Amino acid sequence: MENGKSAGDKSSLKPIRCKAAVCRKAGEPLVMEEILVAPPQSYEVRIRVICTALCHSDITFWKLQVPPACFPRILGHEAIGVVESVGENVTDVVEGDTVLPTFMSDCGDCVDCKSPKSNLCSRLPFKVSPWMPRSENSSRFTDLNGNTLFHFLNVSSFSEYTVLDVANVVKIDSSIPPSRACLLSCGVSTGVGAAWKTAQVEQGSTVVIFGLGSIGLAVAEGARLCGASRIIGVDINPAKFEVGQKFGVTEFVNSMTCDNKPVSEVINEMTGGGADYCFECVGSSCLVQEAYACCRKGWGKTITLGVDRPGSEICLNSSDVLHNGKTLMGSLFGGLKAKSHIPLLLKRYMSKELELDKFVTHEMKFEDINDAFQLLLDGKCIRCVLWMG
Repeated sequence: MENGKSAGDKSSLKPIRCKAAVCRKAGEPLVMEEILVAPPQSYEVRIRVICTALCHSDITFWKLQVPPACFPRILGHEAIGVVESVGENVTDVVEGDTVLPTFMSDCGDCVDCKSPKSNLCSRLPFKVSPWMPRSENSSRFTDLNGNTLFHFLNVSSFSEYTVLDVANVVKIDSSIPPSRACLLSCGVSTGVGAAWKTAQVEQGSTVVIFGLGSIGLAVAEGARLCGASRIIGVDINPAKFEVGQKFGVTEFVNSMTCDNKPVSEVINEMTGGGADYCFECVGSSCLVQEAYACCRKGWGKTITLGVDRPGSEICLNSSDVLHNGKTLMGSLFGGLKAKSHIPLLLKRYMSKELELDKFVTHEMKFEDINDAFQLLLDGKCIRCVLWMG
């Protein structure tokens, strides 16, 4: 790769030539190729990626053939890196800082970022854009023919170098193992945060988790940390129960073997009227309805985390909504404010409360990214971490 450093001020920074795994067509293997990464502009940072992990959202958008899909694109949004250079007006980080990129912006200045009630930045609202957050129709990636490569979820970590808005990076302690810290860039933070911050799971409560993939297991980890007494996992794969037990799951329901009963009916019978908290972690409107049907009347909360198909709708009976007093809510990034809550989770990891090691089932070279995709597609890994070099 070519270094982008030169003497002088920030305006003298140069493009960096490096390797990236480019998604050129939906569902086709990623193409490992050399690209150019432009210097950071105002309020932007360019980072050297140390390692990146695969998240199921990468698979979703890799397969997607309708908007907001667009190609060619550099996917990846769960990673850790080191700041290589900064643009004008960047004061939060400096060259050499270790940072976690996050798809959720945290500007720290808007009314929402200042409020403890929300993590939805209004200055840089979340959207699946192919561009930089503050620069519509502007990418920092080009291939060697000068053609634009699109961004993904404000991060694009399937590249040795990437450029992010300063609102999407969190400075962390460089002594924390990168292959563990990077998990808090997306997946584990989303699941743990959903239990801790969004639902505010209480000691001794009953929790039901629909889908024991990596996000569902992170919810289980969060519910365990919050002191839930029953954590019921729902999945179609019975092998997930043995895995789930390592994360605090106490009981398991195979939704394919419920004797022709809706799974919500089975849960209601198991819990004597419904669970205190239900989490939908698959991305299915039908499962959201099942989760809502088996959270307890009066105080039950249903939290949806799964990414469904664009345009999917949830249908609920209006009388049930009125009469049963339940809560249905979405949770982006677990309701966490990245710059303040990620350091807290890292402290809990370093104090051996939050167990990150058990999430990492595979570590591979960046060049083997297509093999890593296949592991995720086959359900053979929880988190696969790819090392850049």
